[in-house]
Amino acid sequence: MTDTTAPAQTPPGRAGGGLLAAFSVLLFAALTFGFAALGSSAPSGDENPWFRALEKPPINPPSIIFPLVWTPLYMLMAVSMSLVWWRTGWRRAFVLPFTLFVVQLALNAAWTWLFFGARMPWLAFAEILLLWATIAAMIRAFWQVRPLAGMLQLPYLAWVSFAALLNGWFAVLN
Repeated sequence: MTDTTAPAQTPPGRAGGGLLAAFSVLLFAALTFGFAALGSSAPSGDENPWFRALEKPPINPPSIIFPLVWTPLYMLMAVSMSLVWWRTGWRRAFVLPFTLFVVQLALNAAWTWLFFGARMPWLAFAEILLLWATIAAMIRAFWQVRPLAGMLQLPYLAWVSFAALLNGWFAVLN
């Protein structure tokens, strides 16, 4: 039986494992932060006059919290995807985890536009529930390839759970 939690070894035919691992993290970080940039191009938080005028739930964190939380979450996403790639390469086992990864990135970016850009908190709430389900499916797919990769996504799922609660509360109040 293979220990799936053991550190990844350089697969046969992959010379320069350390350099390739670093490159894969950078590649997936670029993809992750690229989607994040799409989402953040919608004016959000206190820079959005519509949002400033909304009644806020008592659990609404200060605006400074969001970049402090999202930056490490995006890095964990990239490292996690890199671990999956490192274990599977570009083989068939990579297709489902990678597809779920890209879909959740797109849903993540779309949420900002639905909530802040389109000013549709109820639609954004429905969308964030879909995002949550996609993240949960991604965690399962990652976990099957490499448990550590799935574990690295758990803080993201926790944060999106909190964001869904917050989104729902905003929708009810406004």
